[in-house]
Amino acid sequence: MNIRPNNTLEKKTFTRPNYTPPSSVPPEIKKWGKQRGIAEDVLGRNKIDLKGEMIQFPYYKNGEVINIKQRGLEDKTKQRLESGAELNLYGYDDIDNERTIIVEGEPDKLSIETVGYKNCVSVPNGAKGLTFFDNCRDRLDEVKAFTWAGDNDSDGKALEAELIRRLGPERFKRVTWPADCKDANDVLTKYGANTLRECIEKAKPYPVEGLFGITDITEEVLNLYDNGMSGGVSVGWKNLEDLYAVRQGEWTLVTGIPSHGKSEFLDALMIKLAQLYGWKFVVCSPENQPLKRHVAKLLEKSVGKPFRNGLIPKMDSPDLMQGLAWLNDHVHFILPPEDDLTVDSILSIAKSAVLKYGINGLVIDPWNELDHSRPNNMNETDYISQSLTKIRQFARRHEVHVWVVAHPTKMQKDSSGNYPIPTPYDVSGSAHWRNKADNCLAVWRDLSNPDGQEVQIHIQKIRFKENGQIGHATLYYDKVTGRYFDDPVSNKIHETECIPF
Repeated sequence: MNIRPNNTLEKKTFTRPNYTPPSSVPPEIKKWGKQRGIAEDVLGRNKIDLKGEMIQFPYYKNGEVINIKQRGLEDKTKQRLESGAELNLYGYDDIDNERTIIVEGEPDKLSIETVGYKNCVSVPNGAKGLTFFDNCRDRLDEVKAFTWAGDNDSDGKALEAELIRRLGPERFKRVTWPADCKDANDVLTKYGANTLRECIEKAKPYPVEGLFGITDITEEVLNLYDNGMSGGVSVGWKNLEDLYAVRQGEWTLVTGIPSHGKSEFLDALMIKLAQLYGWKFVVCSPENQPLKRHVAKLLEKSVGKPFRNGLIPKMDSPDLMQGLAWLNDHVHFILPPEDDLTVDSILSIAKSAVLKYGINGLVIDPWNELDHSRPNNMNETDYISQSLTKIRQFARRHEVHVWVVAHPTKMQKDSSGNYPIPTPYDVSGSAHWRNKADNCLAVWRDLSNPDGQEVQIHIQKIRFKENGQIGHATLYYDKVTGRYFDDPVSNKIHETECIPF
């Protein structure tokens, strides 16, 4: 009997902690708050309690407690949230649609409320990422403006950059703390309420797009002086390590003769980056239809086992369901109506995916399948220039790496039956492909040996030398799993390849 697994990915459910708010502020909490300059009425309004030696910060959403942060009364490094409970913003019910202040810790939210700003929320787990974001993104989307008042350290700056990337710099102001203060509570305890209030009131907008002063970028210049220019992330194959690295905010042209494996390579590259760094992608691939077939191919690459029976047994049901759950966290698809398959519509949906999922990569595969209708007074060269500028602007603005697959014009085979290796100048339309791309690569196979595993990846342009260099590498394609390897492979599962579950 063929027992089919439950083929639905259940919507995540959360436990609700039991919490009885104190009728009055406990004496130990009063003392704790007084030491930090936090007003007693603020402690009471936020219903903070003590359990043993742990402060209890209840997380409210729509008037109900959805989580509790426990924090050591004496040792603040002792912290925990309720297992299985919803991860969300502390102070969610205080979100204000006109302006909301964002901080990195519960005491900072309470400090800012103490000096008169109830419209303040804290991220639940400091600068440890945005895993909470899915549970509040719709509410944050309603807010017109934000003030970032996070920690003055490297982790705080990284969190700030990711929030701004998702929510948009035009909606943000940034608070500057005194040089000897890390956060809002530091300012309150060292300098008092007036100074903290002044810091909030003097928050500065992010630089106007396209207009910069030296003071706007001094910190970045100093960081470059101290640490040098950081390159992109390794793609996970040692044969390509010195040639091609992927950096967010750039875009790569991928070309190659049809059937040479451009899409297969890009799928494998996505899975590598997701496995190694947790990257998330959105894919517009009209040629890879229906979607279920594309998902099957991605499953083979992520699980490392075939989707169908053949030389070796196909993946079992647990592998299948784990693979689907993992892909659900890392890959999303863009499939607009065929009469709206334009660059503008794809970038508009991808912008929403930045907000909703925090994507790191966008794949457009292939360019030739899009609707390239243009005004009568615009020639193809100008249209391509304008479109590629939009793609570049999207990549830079949202810190997303974009891959665009574009077929070359018709090429002639040589005497051995092979096509020459195409270059960006062979892509139909314009030399703008070569000029505007940050990186260019071609995928090429020797078709005179159709059973061969060798696939050549030709790196033909690298704009920034810290990301690689011109050259080519050979990878070996495993037809059974759809994976690529640095060395020749046989038709069996590679035990050295870990499954990401």
